[in-house]
Amino acid sequence: MFNSAVKVAVVSVLSSILFACSVAKHEQEVVETTPESVTFAQFNVSFAHDGDPTENFAQWIEFMNMSVAQQDALIDGWRTKSLNEADHRLAERIIQIRNVAAIIQIVRPDVLLLNEFNNDGYGENYQALQGFQANYLSISQNLDSVDGGKSLAPITYPFVANYATNTGLPSGMDLANNGYSPTNPNDAYGFGFYHGHYAFALMSKYEIDTANTRTFQTFKRKDLPQAVNPTINVCDGSRQIPDGMQCGDNWFSDDEWQAIRLSSKNHVDAPIRIPTANGDKVIHALLAHPTPPGFDTVTDNNKYRNSAENQFWRYYIDGFAGIYDDKGQFGGFSGDSFVIMGDLNADTVWGRTTDSRFNGIQQLLNQPYIHPEVIRIDGKFLPTSSGATEEPNRRDHPFPPMRTATFGSKADYAVPSADLTVVETGVYWPAEGEPGRLLMNDARIGKRGTDKEVSSDHRLVWVTIAL
Repeated sequence: MFNSAVKVAVVSVLSSILFACSVAKHEQEVVETTPESVTFAQFNVSFAHDGDPTENFAQWIEFMNMSVAQQDALIDGWRTKSLNEADHRLAERIIQIRNVAAIIQIVRPDVLLLNEFNNDGYGENYQALQGFQANYLSISQNLDSVDGGKSLAPITYPFVANYATNTGLPSGMDLANNGYSPTNPNDAYGFGFYHGHYAFALMSKYEIDTANTRTFQTFKRKDLPQAVNPTINVCDGSRQIPDGMQCGDNWFSDDEWQAIRLSSKNHVDAPIRIPTANGDKVIHALLAHPTPPGFDTVTDNNKYRNSAENQFWRYYIDGFAGIYDDKGQFGGFSGDSFVIMGDLNADTVWGRTTDSRFNGIQQLLNQPYIHPEVIRIDGKFLPTSSGATEEPNRRDHPFPPMRTATFGSKADYAVPSADLTVVETGVYWPAEGEPGRLLMNDARIGKRGTDKEVSSDHRLVWVTIAL
């Protein structure tokens, strides 16, 4: 019987063969044999339905494998307002997926992390990822969304990887302290309405070294230095303390604290092998999607967890001997170069994660091995956008141009190691009147005409590295 790592490798090879055939079929661009630069990008595509207990992975297999003709028919019905309510919602979901694909075709990253790309929980089923490639990325999308406009060149990723996730995976423990339920997303190892909800995937034009990829899905929260078992500290009556508990109690029992996992999804070290004239250059893509530091009730649990999930990379890169992966191998980072990629749900200069108790993001990004010009507000390569600059600063962010999400924060990162030479960085967020704006805002779609209804509430962030 194959173990899961072997299954993933086999499926990835099969996917690569299919995608390579797609390249020949569509006569798409040829990947440079020895490129002069490589672009790494992070994009939270917001393909997860929020607050919907009926959400399931089978839906996403259906959405991603819908033929172009079927997509066109739905959108034509949407334009003429001739669809029933269910098909109208489905048409707007297809518009969202197409707009996400269009954004990717505009920026054209070589290595792309897709946060909130749902899977089967184990990272073994590639039907949705293959469908996204075949029916969306391999098809020319439009700069002006449903209005057409400039046709964008298709893009193909021969190498792909799904990853197992803790989201929606029942823990068997009453982590919400209101009676255990296997269907309660708050009793899962990571919040999710089903196993695979809010997962992530990696797509690359260059080889993903699956044999040497390390995953840390099962790493225990207690095993990270400075880990905190949160206590009940909202004691003013504004929130209900669970029955049988009182102010000052640890939120997790001793047994639960010994068992709960650090990563809300997974932490992954995926080496990318890039051909150069002097042999392969290996750049490690360090992938994660920490829990948001919000949605707390009577503790600071999510704030502490977000901080710890971001601190993980600090200890890993530092070579902390207590780090262990899902294969039982101990030890930290053994490479030379890396790019930290993900919706890290933490702003370096604003919000909850600037509190010294919850500032794992600062502890990570202030290290000398992080490229300073990509992080500092006055850095030459700090990613910014005209859209963020224009967006109303309702939450008083101290430097609005660096925001990457419509809720007012810098949440998304593609941060290289200090040894790499940066060519450029950016956030794809066009302002009003600029080309591509309809991929972000369109009053005709949904109730708001923004955010996840049109494409995403996050923006694609990239860094281009010279080789």
